Amino acid sequence: MHRAKISQLQQQLVFVGPSTLFFAIIIVIPFLLGMYYSFTDWNGVSNQAGWVGLDNFRRILLEDAKFRTAFWFTVRFTVAGVVLSNVLGFILAYFLTKPLKSRNVLRTVFFMPNVIGGLLLGFIWQFIFVKGFSSLGAATGLSFFKLPWLGDEATAFWGIIIVFIWQTAGYLMVIYISSLTNVPQDILEAASIDGASRMQVLRQIMIPLIMPAVTVCLFLAISWSFKMFDLNLSLTKGGPFGSTESVALNIYNEAFVNNRYGLGTAKAFVFFIIVALVTSLQVRLTKSREVEA
Repeated sequence: MHRAKISQLQQQLVFVGPSTLFFAIIIVIPFLLGMYYSFTDWNGVSNQAGWVGLDNFRRILLEDAKFRTAFWFTVRFTVAGVVLSNVLGFILAYFLTKPLKSRNVLRTVFFMPNVIGGLLLGFIWQFIFVKGFSSLGAATGLSFFKLPWLGDEATAFWGIIIVFIWQTAGYLMVIYISSLTNVPQDILEAASIDGASRMQVLRQIMIPLIMPAVTVCLFLAISWSFKMFDLNLSLTKGGPFGSTESVALNIYNEAFVNNRYGLGTAKAFVFFIIVALVTSLQVRLTKSREVEA
């Protein structure tokens, strides 16, 4: 019996040990170090990190107006991005589960933007907003294309939203497609025989049955929206005048531009807690609405 336990422990060390070690080196240790530095005034260069206690957190919550502006922008962006990307992803999935001849091609086309890296995608859309739309506006005379898409606070916000939805809706579409195709057809046929309309079938049968997919898609969209950095950096760099600066970009600027690593890690720690609470609440609420077929 003793030998069996030793053999089982050896197997766990061989198969699980390396991954646990790398997880600790890459995730756990940097996280713990970040927690420590959030209580210091470390500048990222000096060998000394002076202990300041809760001063960084007091400064963030009470004195840092830029962080509050960035947080409010991130909240608005998250609400709009999560709702619109999930609605569009579900609509695409709903129609691409129908017997269309070109549905496989369309699925590939709608998923392709997700393959492009965020920075590259942002620079491509920056060219489209600045050069492409102005050319279309001059050619067509439509005021929509003549808007200062990245030069005004309101239009810059919706410009980032457009690019974010264009990138993420295809990925969410794939998840919704896999869930919609697994809805039992006999339930749908029974509802149709009973005289249920398409909207009634969608609202009262299909959506409740695909709630696990809704849980996953909402979780992904919320985490992507809150952590949005690359699109923000490549499209607007937080401008004009910091009006479109996300929390992730604010943390980056604080740590790597202003060389206030202690304050930057404190902001990251506060941000981590907020995102963890929001996503945990979302998962709990949506999982409570899941039903079994």
